[in-house]
Amino acid sequence: MADHVVFLFDVDNTLIDNDRIIADMMHHLEQDIGPASAKKYWEYFEQIRGELGYADYLGALQRYRINHPRDFHIVSVSRFLINYHFANRLMPGSLDVLERFQQFGETAILSDGDMIFQPLKVERSGLDDAVDGKVMIYIHKEQELDDVTARYPADHYILIDDKIRILAAVKKIWGKRVTTVFPRQGHYAADANEVAKYPAADVTIDRIDQMLEYDLDRLRAATR
Repeated sequence: MADHVVFLFDVDNTLIDNDRIIADMMHHLEQDIGPASAKKYWEYFEQIRGELGYADYLGALQRYRINHPRDFHIVSVSRFLINYHFANRLMPGSLDVLERFQQFGETAILSDGDMIFQPLKVERSGLDDAVDGKVMIYIHKEQELDDVTARYPADHYILIDDKIRILAAVKKIWGKRVTTVFPRQGHYAADANEVAKYPAADVTIDRIDQMLEYDLDRLRAATR
């Protein structure tokens, strides 16, 4: 009997060009509230990320509003984020990759982030439909692997993530039970110093659409 395999796909800079979304937001911030106020927003953003351990763009807007209650321009930034066309920022081939690997096993989203903006991003981009609603969003997903295995039990997992730190952490826990795939997309993957701190992934690709060149046997064979 064949092993039961589950594919776990990250979202930001794996399936969606999150760097592009942030660049659009930065441009919008500077236009609507000015460079000085935009700088202040990003300071609040970094404060919250340090406190919570994940990116909370809407939380940073709320903190900005608390500290600058008379600056109504910030409302347009909130509207910009809520109405953003996330489907336009899918990485080329993302949906094709999800469709292809559904023929080999269960396919799910494994992401981290806040409980408003991140689910909205997954839904509005079409990723939620693409994986039939199999979406997990944690604060620190590498710390929740027991919950992942309870929700999606499998003999083997294929984890696709642009953060080598995450891949290394999961590999340390799951060992040969997981094949790690590292798409070198986005600013985390482009940080050579950061990447050099961790063991290499089982599979490294330049773009997510290169997953289309792989089948399950090739991925399993690459497992270290």
